[in-house]
Amino acid sequence: MKLAILASLLASAAAFAPAKSAVKSATSLKAFEEELGSQPPLGYFDPLGLVADGNQSNFDRLRYVEIKHGRIAMLAVVGYLITEAGVRLPGNIDFSGTSFSDIPSGFDAVSSLSSGALLQLFGFIGFLEVFVMKDITGGEFIGDFRNDFIDYGWDTFDEDTKLQKRGIELNQGRAAMMGILALMVHEKLGVSLIPN
Repeated sequence: MKLAILASLLASAAAFAPAKSAVKSATSLKAFEEELGSQPPLGYFDPLGLVADGNQSNFDRLRYVEIKHGRIAMLAVVGYLITEAGVRLPGNIDFSGTSFSDIPSGFDAVSSLSSGALLQLFGFIGFLEVFVMKDITGGEFIGDFRNDFIDYGWDTFDEDTKLQKRGIELNQGRAAMMGILALMVHEKLGVSLIPN
């Protein structure tokens, strides 16, 4: 018993001893610290080491997916809150007379739709994924889906403003991904989202 206590004391003391600092490759570990999204307070944050090897194409693919999911999450949060507040489209959703107001909000909406409606929904999402949500022309940056078609005044901004707006979109998308997750968890917990 005394030996076990002594061993645990030595092990805990060793935890506070100075460790040998390993020489780290500056090119791979610091390759993305200046990229968009490396913002205070976290800075560059890759806890799983997904791009620890410094692979630029892997980083670009992950950034593209992050931006796309952030945009979808922003739409999801707005749609979730609007339907939870009781706002619905007028008219019927199908030929049998089911109105939009008959469809509940949240997870219950999925189970109340017919299999044909779900097939249309997932078919439309697949169409968007394959044919619309892609960068055809190479774009000015990752996630630039304008494809030389629509501008809305983007080209009138200077480079610093463009970078700032892209950073804002990235952070809002990150917040929305956490927000829609929280909304779904609260719904499953039975917590009312909108006070009566």
